[in-house]
Amino acid sequence: MAPTAQALADLTEISTQVEAAVVFDREGTVLGSTVDDERAGRLAEAALELVRAADEAVTRADAMEDLVQLDVALADGSVFVAADGDRLIAATTAPEPTVGLVFYDLKSCLRGLAQEPEAKPKPRRRTATKKTGDEKP
Repeated sequence: MAPTAQALADLTEISTQVEAAVVFDREGTVLGSTVDDERAGRLAEAALELVRAADEAVTRADAMEDLVQLDVALADGSVFVAADGDRLIAATTAPEPTVGLVFYDLKSCLRGLAQEPEAKPKPRRRTATKKTGDEKP
């Protein structure tokens, strides 16, 4: 299983409040999701629009910090967005979720993805050398 897919599977296993989740970049490219491609694209696009609107509002207020998290409460549930550099995660929940816990789980998922090990080179096969008896121990 791909690292992003595994991280999302772990997220939905431990966070019972998360109904759907998508990992995407700041260009809106979906990197992985718990839903079909069409819904993942819509969720990433909507979340990115929310992030851009929040960034714009913060910029107008002369704040110098990047958006780290965003929670939008709707009548039918909530939308959460957490960011870690260029990677973001958006999730939907039922109404009245435990906000701190959802953010903790989303940020943990992103941290896990940020710590993905680089592709390890394949180990070299050791070749046995023929001993002739002349070698020193």
